[in-house]
Amino acid sequence: MYKDYVLTGSPFFRFLSSNTTIAPLWLIVRLYVGWEWLAAGWGKVTNPAWFGTDAGPAITGFVGGALKKTAEFCPPEKACHPDVQGWYAAFLENFVLPFPEFWSNLVAGGEVLVGVALMLGVVTGIAAFFGAFMNLNFMLAGTVSVNPILFTLGIGLMFAWKVAGHIGSDRWVLPSLERYFKK
Repeated sequence: MYKDYVLTGSPFFRFLSSNTTIAPLWLIVRLYVGWEWLAAGWGKVTNPAWFGTDAGPAITGFVGGALKKTAEFCPPEKACHPDVQGWYAAFLENFVLPFPEFWSNLVAGGEVLVGVALMLGVVTGIAAFFGAFMNLNFMLAGTVSVNPILFTLGIGLMFAWKVAGHIGSDRWVLPSLERYFKK
């Protein structure tokens, strides 16, 4: 009744994600995204409001601004499309605001680590995933800025992880990791 079909990807997608001749393009994308993360993270790591034992005021202000973008603050006389959904606002209120020092250090350190990993081309797919995940959270908190661009490029880096790190440390790191995990 049912026939077996072999589904193949498009030649264009295979070229972008598997052909090393496109590696220079992915190198440029990877360096751009990595630099953006490193610069943003470095600004936070060197700021005591974001990183260290006194961290927390900056993320508390950021979350407070995000909470003001919910439907709760929408004027009743206007049709409102809030920037921050109620479920995400609940997450911010119940999980982020009670622990500002932890989240602040995590964000600042995570941005630096993602930036360095992408710049060096070390575990590119994993670094791109965590970068895109942070971009998603920033967008869910109502911050647009460069986040949609970095999110889109991060998704591309995740899909092309084999080639994106080819001109970088992944060329040597990934085979070593593969041997280690096959044991």
